Amino acid sequence: MMTGQPLAGVRVLDFSTLLPGPMASLMLAESGAEVVKVERPGYGEELRLYEPRWGREGVNFSVLNRGKKSIAIDLKDARNIKLMEPLIRDVDIIIEQFRPGVMQRLGLGYEAVRTINPKIIYCSITGYGATGPKTSVAGHDLNYIGDTGILSLSMGTAEHPVVPPVLIADLAGGTYPAVVNILLALLQREKTGEGTHLDIAMTDNMFMLSYWASAIGNAKKTWPKSGRELLTGGSPRYQIYPTKDGEFVAAAPLEQKFWQRFCELIELPEEFRDDQKDPEKTISAVAKLIEHKPSRHWHRVFYGEDCCCSIVADLKRAVNDPHFVQRGLFDHKIANENGEQLPALSVAVVPQFRDDPAKPKSAPALGSHNDEFLKGSS
Repeated sequence: MMTGQPLAGVRVLDFSTLLPGPMASLMLAESGAEVVKVERPGYGEELRLYEPRWGREGVNFSVLNRGKKSIAIDLKDARNIKLMEPLIRDVDIIIEQFRPGVMQRLGLGYEAVRTINPKIIYCSITGYGATGPKTSVAGHDLNYIGDTGILSLSMGTAEHPVVPPVLIADLAGGTYPAVVNILLALLQREKTGEGTHLDIAMTDNMFMLSYWASAIGNAKKTWPKSGRELLTGGSPRYQIYPTKDGEFVAAAPLEQKFWQRFCELIELPEEFRDDQKDPEKTISAVAKLIEHKPSRHWHRVFYGEDCCCSIVADLKRAVNDPHFVQRGLFDHKIANENGEQLPALSVAVVPQFRDDPAKPKSAPALGSHNDEFLKGSS
């Protein structure tokens, strides 16, 4: 461990599974924290079983749990809860992702934990939060963005509805707010000496992402619709245009200076350049010009120009882009039990706060740290 890492000496007890909590604890681990993952005996958390496998584990588990430790313990056994007390007393942060009430029933709710460790920062990540009519409703990312208006802003057409490729609520509503508030709580604890309970509701945090749509709706009393607004397909200045060879141009010349240059570069007829007159006609005119030439042509046309246009890259091209490679996004590695290595997840922690990229880390084997943290366990 690099002594210069900002969270060196901080210990995290992570009860979460799948994505929001594990990604949050990964960011803390990459910043120097010691993360102890709590899993059920037998097969551990579900991601271990997901395909595709990479060695012993599912590759998604390996990516999200790099450098963590694992204990396997049956939380439904009250004797085991007692066994965990020394560990609870010695941690700084707890992350849990059960539905509200589950940790309390296990004897591990915030009030119970606080009696053991008054300085604990206890972070609960849920879909709908600890209070309110929906608090116990089951859901996943698609439900959360559907409930909060995000999905309605850009969901394709009735004939071809589009499922977003990114788990928006899990990451932008769960992971990032959890990390931000955990760090704020650590700062507060330095001043007051007291811990706190953080209620992170993924749905709550979706409204921040649609700030512009909410502002328009509240001010005009006309609420934005899918495909009709400046940033959702209603403007020629923020569009995806197909090219002749089946590729796509991502065109975002929003500001007037960029739009003027874009019009010049594609040789858009003057009658369509005032896009306020009839946005749909301008979109159609631009689309016809773009689809007339292959992507390599448009790459040459837009390269080096101030017009905010690019060719949409698939993921393989993106991870091999010299820009990202030179910036070291994929220098860190994960390793499995066979000695194989893959690029580690590029988390949003700047290089000077991360560990040494020359030392690949592995995800933990299930229960591999029981002896270290659970004295007297069987």
